[in-house]
Amino acid sequence: MITSDLTAERIREYLQQGKRFDGRKLTEFRDIKVETGISKNAEGSARVRIGKTEVIAGVKMSTGAPYDDSPDAGNFMVTGELTPLSSPRFEAGPPKFPAIELSRVIDRGLRESGFLDFKKLCIKKGEKVWTVFVDIYTMNDDGNLLDTAALAAIIAMKTARFPEYDEETDKISYGKFTDKKLPLTDILPLQVTAHKIGDKIIFDPTREEEDVSETRLTIGSSRGSISSMQKGEKASLEIEEFNDILDSVEEVWNKVFKKVEEFVK
Repeated sequence: MITSDLTAERIREYLQQGKRFDGRKLTEFRDIKVETGISKNAEGSARVRIGKTEVIAGVKMSTGAPYDDSPDAGNFMVTGELTPLSSPRFEAGPPKFPAIELSRVIDRGLRESGFLDFKKLCIKKGEKVWTVFVDIYTMNDDGNLLDTAALAAIIAMKTARFPEYDEETDKISYGKFTDKKLPLTDILPLQVTAHKIGDKIIFDPTREEEDVSETRLTIGSSRGSISSMQKGEKASLEIEEFNDILDSVEEVWNKVFKKVEEFVK
């Protein structure tokens, strides 16, 4: 169900007064809850809830040939599935634009940040490397799937362990895990998305607020260092609005980090 015109009007009126329906400040996130190890078959997995929005992410690993332009580096891929059980707006079948956009935005944020050391995924230069797959599944959509999914992907990767692997036979014993973790760096590329409604900028929108959003900007950053940006929707951002978002991102990043610190360290 699309948000009604009356609800949209009330959201805009409240925001003009600096208020939101649920009483949060414009930059305030809803409660964040994290569970890890929810899949016994995945190399790493996490369930993240932000408010009523819920996403599951899992990590799988396989071996294969490297890309021609990076013979000594591993491969990485993020896929996203917006499941019908999470919202009546989503349909079963091949991924449509929203699912493709979600996976590509998260992929770019993780890939360009330096979070994963691709060189350490090389088994034999030019012949064999590890490929890391991050699969994302939405369980409930109450707004801000992008940030929820990105956080789930990061935490799943943080918990991932290599499966047992025989290099001579190139056989992976799935379900049998080693103590070796993914080669992650100290960079923590949390992604936060700012939404513009009227002349106000908000973070972590509910489903109704996201329906009213005129444009959004997703920023992947780690303690002030920006690694990725992706703008969505049609409306433009004024230079002053863009600067306001940049000023707010570090504040929001620190608040989110404190809520999930034990899982992402």
